[in-house]
Amino acid sequence: MILSVSFSKPNPKQKTACQENPSGIPQNCLRIKVRPVHKNAKINYFAEFFTKTQVFHKTFSEKELLAFIDDNAGKTFLQCVYRTETEEITVLGNKSGHVSRLSKKTSDKPLLQDFKKKKNYLICEGEPVPFLVMLGIMTPSGKIISSKHDKFRQINRFLEFIDDIIDDVLSLIRKEETDKAALSSLSGNTRPLRIADFGCGKSYLTFAVYHYLTQIKKIDAKIVGLDLKEDVIEYCSALSKQCGYKDLSFEVGNIADHKSSFSPDIMITLHACDTATDYALLYAVENRVKAILSVPCCQHEINSQLESRFKSQKSDISDEKDIFASVLKHGILKDRFSAIVTDALRADFLESSGYKVQVLEFIDSQHTPKNLLIRAVKKSRCDKKNSQASRAAEKRSSALIKALGIKPAIFPNSLKDV
Repeated sequence: MILSVSFSKPNPKQKTACQENPSGIPQNCLRIKVRPVHKNAKINYFAEFFTKTQVFHKTFSEKELLAFIDDNAGKTFLQCVYRTETEEITVLGNKSGHVSRLSKKTSDKPLLQDFKKKKNYLICEGEPVPFLVMLGIMTPSGKIISSKHDKFRQINRFLEFIDDIIDDVLSLIRKEETDKAALSSLSGNTRPLRIADFGCGKSYLTFAVYHYLTQIKKIDAKIVGLDLKEDVIEYCSALSKQCGYKDLSFEVGNIADHKSSFSPDIMITLHACDTATDYALLYAVENRVKAILSVPCCQHEINSQLESRFKSQKSDISDEKDIFASVLKHGILKDRFSAIVTDALRADFLESSGYKVQVLEFIDSQHTPKNLLIRAVKKSRCDKKNSQASRAAEKRSSALIKALGIKPAIFPNSLKDV
């Protein structure tokens, strides 16, 4: 079994090969790192391709990885080092095309054992969790069902995103409570942490967040899940009752006109379709939500506007008259471009509204194309620097909206009419 691979020192004489390599090496790649990963009880290999400004990902089977090493070690890259359970192999090439191979024995049993150990997830495997058992992810003995490993990893990955910001949110709440001359901690008689999950669906992640915060972190929390489907809400409500989760409730409702019984501290929106994500973000800003975690879904709104624009100009379109013509001409490029534009405008909207914003990869794109997460945390101060960042975000969005001739739902009318 291969435990790790690294490629470095790109061959200057192989520049053309690096740009159009049949192995899928990105243009101007400087180095490559490969590590083993578990997937569906099998071992695959996750590769990271580093350029000066970007990182690209690819997954190999062991057979594909061995072929990749054979094609590129000492050739496309002048140095390659890979480790197995018993030896470390170094492949060196020079500018004259000579390739040499060196190997030395190693004792990597501990390293291999560490890899085969269970990952230290926030929700641990081996300990039965009621909602995971009832949702068919875990057996009553605490073992993850083989076909549900991806879902289990997805749940834990999302909890990591929550865990990263929870201290910031609690700090903002304490400041708010102190400003109101209330108690200054989230213990004792102070109010619970309040979370709203818009478009909760079957609520795997809603249950996970509640379990993690209340049972593991011991934080007093109240969570409300909202969805349009009555049967889904009935199912989730019954499951919550079965688990004994007294402060986890579910309601039927529409994000666009929802009136909550409380203003949430954290808002979650996962795969809310099209402008439902925008309505959720607008709700969060209007209600001064302290943190937002949003995984957008289909972005039809901008896509349809660009489609109309292209059709209206198609008979007279040229590169001189429309700088986006090459993108709009091809359906798959237009779809991806529309999604990127939509989420970029969402990120700028949140930044212009006083949030610190990150756009992150939720889970590996091999599992789902909807793998982008927008995470935003309210800034604690409105100083000059923050104000400048907000204005810069507005100007960026205004320029993009004007250039594309679009009217996105996420921005107020004053900006949409630029």
